[in-house]
Amino acid sequence: MTEEDAAPSGSATGAQEEEPVVDAVDVAAYTVPTDAPEGDGTLAWNSTTLVLVRVRSGVTTGLGYTYGAAATAQVVAQQLTEVITGRSAWDVPAANEAMSRAVRNVGRPGLIAGAISAVDIALWDLKARLLGLPLVRLLGASRNEVRVYGSGGFTTYDEAQQDRQLRGWVEGQGIPRVKIKIGESWGRTEHRDRERIDRARQSIGGRTELYVDANGAYTRKQAVRVAQFLADEDVTWFEEPVSSDDLTGLAHVRAAATADVAAGEYGYSLPYFRQLLDADAVDCPQADATRCGGITVWLRAAALAEAAGLEISGHCAPHVHAHAAAAVPNLRHLEWFHDHVRIEQLLFEGVLDPAGGTIKPGASGAPGLGLTFRTEAAERYRV
Repeated sequence: MTEEDAAPSGSATGAQEEEPVVDAVDVAAYTVPTDAPEGDGTLAWNSTTLVLVRVRSGVTTGLGYTYGAAATAQVVAQQLTEVITGRSAWDVPAANEAMSRAVRNVGRPGLIAGAISAVDIALWDLKARLLGLPLVRLLGASRNEVRVYGSGGFTTYDEAQQDRQLRGWVEGQGIPRVKIKIGESWGRTEHRDRERIDRARQSIGGRTELYVDANGAYTRKQAVRVAQFLADEDVTWFEEPVSSDDLTGLAHVRAAATADVAAGEYGYSLPYFRQLLDADAVDCPQADATRCGGITVWLRAAALAEAAGLEISGHCAPHVHAHAAAAVPNLRHLEWFHDHVRIEQLLFEGVLDPAGGTIKPGASGAPGLGLTFRTEAAERYRV
């Protein structure tokens, strides 16, 4: 039996005499090679690193994680562990705020935001495990099922690889919405983008939703021209047509495109999402709980979107987002990202089944996120 499987040390009835506190924090990084070379419009990679955080209170352990550089683990150990050790395990937002204040002089975006996010996720998992509840029950459910979309279609794939992956989602798992990467070589091979979009439509047929993600590769005018082609192929989601830092450019493309324009995965703090919405830059903001400040901030970003009359989409790391996604009324979907799904299936027990295009967080009754780390299987990837 692992620490994650241990009996909860508290209960929803408040039987515990002393308030549980965070006793210890452990962190480790695991680098997993991709199953094939992967790339998008602006980056290529052959491995992905998961940084795992475990926080313990008594005999109960919560886990959280982020994706990023292995150096993120050093941030947790050197900047955050002391901040949260000894704090109440009940008050996750207070711990989140304390971490954010503690990193003022070292810079919050990037690695540090990822570290804060992983610790925050672990703290929410811990609290739910102490109470013996699935996290969605602790947060309060708005829905029983969460829609997902198959995501991959890397620019490095050949025609056969792309077709096989798309058909696997649509025909094999019944997922009725899928996404491919475009913008290859910073938009310099637009002809191949168009060919791959056309082939994707042929692979999935006319009834499946088709999405594309340029990862900020295009210029503003180029993105507008591509958007006209996307309309002909009935593409309904155009992600990061230009840089997510170019809010004015996103707004220009949004005004010209029939597809919904999406961005926000590089939002490292709540004010970014306010700026994104104030600029009328997106039809559907994306937020990534492994970057933006954890589940605490992800829920706040969802509330900002709801106040603006918009839905929100969860970016990557689907098993981190599942329970929080089920707790918000304005969710559009989660990204069932090939790279992260493969890693999460490899390193965790308790992963969810996307058959039919939805997952059901909390349905098993397992406490917290419902995940158990496969320590022995993961050891070969530890860095």
